[in-house]
Amino acid sequence: MSNAALSNVTLPAERETQIALQGQRALAAFLATRFETQAIQIFDDRNQAHRVELPTTALRLLVDILAELADGNAVQVVPVHAELTTQEAADLLNVSRPHLVKLLEDGALPFHRTGKHRRVRFADLMQFKAARERDSEQAMQELAGQAQELGMGYE
Repeated sequence: MSNAALSNVTLPAERETQIALQGQRALAAFLATRFETQAIQIFDDRNQAHRVELPTTALRLLVDILAELADGNAVQVVPVHAELTTQEAADLLNVSRPHLVKLLEDGALPFHRTGKHRRVRFADLMQFKAARERDSEQAMQELAGQAQELGMGYE
């Protein structure tokens, strides 16, 4: 993944969010199937229908993408096996690159070297991020519990 790929992401326009919401609702209604594939129709510029068969898993992913667009979020699809530079990984964690490098060198996050450069697998980064969020949520719950026990007015 390159910095250019990350910087080319733009937020959807108002009209796009409305269309995404409609599309998400329409597709979601048809995905309660056990079939491995689904057939959809796409219309070209001459209004001629073309049948396209897609994996149901791809349509479920499309529903998730449309939901994000409907919420006004930019979306970028990244293969799970993608490798990120330390700057890209730091950007996704919203930390500085030096902090990320320290995490890598301390063994908190797996990486490998490509020449002199460190690379982080996207899947490993997402696992690390999820674990960090779980730990943060648990710490917040513990703090809230202590505040309630001490009667600090956070009821």
